[in-house]
Amino acid sequence: MASAFSHALVAFALGKVAQPNMMTWRVILLGAVCSIVPDLDAIGFRYGIHYGDVWGHRGLTHSFFFAGLLSAVLVGLCYRRQPRAVIASMFCYLFLCTASHGVLDAMTDGGLGVAFFSPFDTSRYFFAVRPVVVSPIGIGEFFSKEALPVLASEVTWIWLPTFAAFLILRGLQRLWIGQPAVERSRTD
Repeated sequence: MASAFSHALVAFALGKVAQPNMMTWRVILLGAVCSIVPDLDAIGFRYGIHYGDVWGHRGLTHSFFFAGLLSAVLVGLCYRRQPRAVIASMFCYLFLCTASHGVLDAMTDGGLGVAFFSPFDTSRYFFAVRPVVVSPIGIGEFFSKEALPVLASEVTWIWLPTFAAFLILRGLQRLWIGQPAVERSRTD
């Protein structure tokens, strides 16, 4: 898995390039939590759930189905009285934050893969290119000298591309917003 730091960084970047009037720090924090929640499946190891099981690590909680379900529940609890545009935006943001977890994990060099389509298909997948060094499971193991190569890998393959994408998207937003309304309507 990628570390919780990298998962939260992606959620932060997604929130900061989205509609600024909707993306409060509370919303971005909720997105960061959504980006980390899938790893709660690691608790299953204590209860005899095997890595490759549906409820095992990188199983159901790393799927697109779970991302949609978690997002729908949170939007229903937190935003149900908001206009439909807000509900749709919040759902998309929370879905992308949650789904980004599995996407990052599929880029790592360890584990059994990610069950993107669970519970409908429990096959596990990796991407063809897997440059990210897998992070140890457990907080205690992460704060050791063995974690330095993991962090270096994540800075190279997750943090720097995330910052670059953020800067490019922010620059495009400024160009778009800087255009007079007449020019914007011609490009629509």
